[in-house]
Amino acid sequence: MADRHDLVIIGGGPGGYAAALYAAAAGLDVAMVESRQVGGTCLHRGCIPAKALLETATVRRTLASAADFGFTVEEPTLDFGVSQDRSTGVIDKLHKGLSGLLGSRKVRIVAGTGVLAGPGKVAVSGGDDGDVELEGDAVILAAGSVPRTIPGFDVDGSLVLTSDEITRGKDLPASAVVIGGGAIGCEFASALADLGVEVTILEALPKILPGLDADVAKIVERSFKKRGITIHTGVQVTGHTPGGAGTTVEFGDGQSVEVEKVVVSVGRRPLSDSLGLDGSGVELDERGFVKVDERCRTTLDGVWAVGDVIPTAQLAHVAFAEAIVAVRDLLGEDPLPVEYTKVPWCIYCHPEVAFAGLSEDAAKEAGYDVVTVKHRFGGNGRALIIGEAEGLVKIIAEKQEDGTGGRILGVHMVGPWVTEQLGQGYLAVNWEATVDDVAQYLQPHPSLSENFGEAVMTLTGRGLHG
Repeated sequence: MADRHDLVIIGGGPGGYAAALYAAAAGLDVAMVESRQVGGTCLHRGCIPAKALLETATVRRTLASAADFGFTVEEPTLDFGVSQDRSTGVIDKLHKGLSGLLGSRKVRIVAGTGVLAGPGKVAVSGGDDGDVELEGDAVILAAGSVPRTIPGFDVDGSLVLTSDEITRGKDLPASAVVIGGGAIGCEFASALADLGVEVTILEALPKILPGLDADVAKIVERSFKKRGITIHTGVQVTGHTPGGAGTTVEFGDGQSVEVEKVVVSVGRRPLSDSLGLDGSGVELDERGFVKVDERCRTTLDGVWAVGDVIPTAQLAHVAFAEAIVAVRDLLGEDPLPVEYTKVPWCIYCHPEVAFAGLSEDAAKEAGYDVVTVKHRFGGNGRALIIGEAEGLVKIIAEKQEDGTGGRILGVHMVGPWVTEQLGQGYLAVNWEATVDDVAQYLQPHPSLSENFGEAVMTLTGRGLHG
């Protein structure tokens, strides 16, 4: 006999555990299948360990600039093993807290690999409990994703790495190639460079951070080059030849670079092939993502899908939002779909990047007549005090007849702690606020967030410092 629950979830990453917690809070009996550890890639191999690595880089960068604040310190040396142990401690604490929370809400965790065995049926194998069959009035697929690889670069965890391996290593290389100049690649390139690694980025597209507002991307690229990161854009990587203590990576028109490590960062593929979906009625697209509608319903009644396994932004907080939409839909609560063009994005390289809404180019392509303003951190008192004056806040708004700004379409930031400043910009974009709505609100002084307030005021035609 199969064990019956109100909801069965396959996958215990951000999409899966958020669905479990939300559904349990609504009074549902929930079972969640996880083949490794609850928390998924985000907690154990992605978001958390990657940001811990970036914070280590921040500490080293701070020590290197201590003389500017009057401190005399010796050249800092890094015991990378200690740094990684600290990261592991953070992960373990969060994992323990999440496991405890799931337990307190009586979510049943079933260890093993789950496959869809029919409408409302999930078969689990490979776990400590042996083969288990679960039945649910509803099923949510949240299997997540794994790093994509490229031909000729077999990931061995030693010479060729992905984000999964680089966050678990105990030693830093002297040099590394990062293949891929997107958000993940730029985060690792930034951290490694700040930790003393000689870094080269190889990107197939014409610029790093494709899709970002051009003014923001330029500042990141300029900062990277200033810190010694070599960037090659518009180049294809053709292969590599191991030898000695590293390998020679070939790219472009006969170009090459010798490095100790290769970090492949070319995106992530969905783990839909682990779900047993052939002939199930759940359809996939040509890239292997599960097809869903705006409420995360699959093409099979009673089955929803969320997170990296569907073709939406591969962000943990997006998976959280999708999980809530799916659970509310199965409860019959008529949820509002996620507005993917307005979700917040954060990139934790140095300088940090954060944005919500349309870039200037995207707004124009969508047919908007726009007005923009840029306020640089070079004139911000708090930025100068902390010694981080690189960057800007850029706001894109609909242009009114008098030339001032109307509805705010996009807020784009690059600079110090912008990932913690985006909240008010995200709210403005999602509430479809106008610059007049927002300009009346006070910003604390001195603060980094004043840049946002100054930019909005300038769009009214009456800025103080713009």
